[in-house]
Amino acid sequence: MKESLILSIETSCDETAASVIKNGNEIISNEVVTQMMTHKKFGGVVPEVASRQHVEVMTQVIDEALKNANTSMEEIDAVAVTEGPGLIGALLIGVASAKALAFSHQKPLIPVHHIAGHIYANHLIQPLKFPLIALIVSGGHTELIYMKDHLDFEIIGETRDDAVGEAYDKVARTIGLPYPGGPEIDRLAQLGEDTLNFPRVWLEKDSYDFSFSGLKSAVINTLHNKKQKNEEIVSKDVATSFQNSVVEVLVGKTISAIKEYNVNELVVAGGVAANKGLREALQKNCQDLNINLTIPPLNLCTDNAAMIGSVAHFLYLNGKRADMRLNGRSSIDIEMTK
Repeated sequence: MKESLILSIETSCDETAASVIKNGNEIISNEVVTQMMTHKKFGGVVPEVASRQHVEVMTQVIDEALKNANTSMEEIDAVAVTEGPGLIGALLIGVASAKALAFSHQKPLIPVHHIAGHIYANHLIQPLKFPLIALIVSGGHTELIYMKDHLDFEIIGETRDDAVGEAYDKVARTIGLPYPGGPEIDRLAQLGEDTLNFPRVWLEKDSYDFSFSGLKSAVINTLHNKKQKNEEIVSKDVATSFQNSVVEVLVGKTISAIKEYNVNELVVAGGVAANKGLREALQKNCQDLNINLTIPPLNLCTDNAAMIGSVAHFLYLNGKRADMRLNGRSSIDIEMTK
């Protein structure tokens, strides 16, 4: 297989990242500047603030990625960048930077789907084996994807309302936990008991779609009722009860999809893949059924550019190129990735 050395850029939300990836599976450098502490003050990501902070550090992050890889633009084969989905203002900073580099150094420009990147974070750990099911769990996405081969994405289930990460943040805010809410609820969930028996939303029989809006509303309504009755709210029990409901549905639908599609490989992707409760439940179920499970380490679960470079390698080999008309897109179909 042809080799590649790709400079990749990721700015879809509140991390400014650049990476140099060799052959789609070797991280030469991986630089990330997070804005988490900035947005924590606002209780969530403020798009305009995110865009401005990307501008401030973008050049520095790219320079660091090249420097730490001990390479130069002359040795780079192509420049890859997240095209979408994401915050449009944030995406545009990365796209504009990638276009400038590709144009000035006469390098191929490769557009990458952000969620494809999250899936391929697993390829940086060990080669993807096909066919497989990918469970994507993040702040903006909850999906089940079937893959027969590289770059062959078939969405078999997706959220109809809130993504799982959004539900975590909203529930965390309701019980007074700081942003980002996911890690805080996960931490508390290890300490509490499932005393509230929140609903499990399965939707129609045989559906692999998800819905977390009703669960989020059930949590909020339960807490409001307790406050009106002056009943004690035990935050750790709320966290445990909520997380158990989420994990049971995510794992249940994922295992059903694995059985129906007759695959033996499961990869997990996205920021919520860092959730301890979800990891433990998936590991137990996969072990019981002899399913090969891959979950990236925590630094590759959250947004980074290494995962973008991994996908870009296969797009590069496949002849995928963009011209200077490339633009950021807040919504983009992963099934059209090739």
